[in-house]
Amino acid sequence: MPILAGERLTAAKLNRLQPTTYDAVASSALTGPQTNTDVPGATITLITETDNATALVDATFDFDPTGAVGGLSSGRLWVDGVAVGLFAVFQAGPGVSGDRGTHSQSYRVSLGTAGSHTLKLATTLATGVNLNLYTGLVVTIYEVV
Repeated sequence: MPILAGERLTAAKLNRLQPTTYDAVASSALTGPQTNTDVPGATITLITETDNATALVDATFDFDPTGAVGGLSSGRLWVDGVAVGLFAVFQAGPGVSGDRGTHSQSYRVSLGTAGSHTLKLATTLATGVNLNLYTGLVVTIYEVV
């Protein structure tokens, strides 16, 4: 929302003009198989002051096959208990010894109401795949109202 000519500018409005950035990284690794498991430490709880704030999220998942891989592994963002539809995906072929993949996904989500919000990463890991500590997320919040 623009600031109109003659409008009284408040400190609160000025503070909302600057984006706020948060980050979190995994605090421990996970071993597959896992299904929709929260990534330890990769959770951010924040407070917005306005309705419909925009969150830009960069998520990175460090998949590490340890043997014969039994299928597809993925990571995704959850916002306030709801899974966001985009996945970061990993699947190794035969001969996975020494393979590794750090995969990312970007999200743009609207935080409908002002107040507390929780953004976290979760993963599904196939048999033979670990999720390592180089997993994390960066969230930038934009509130202009």
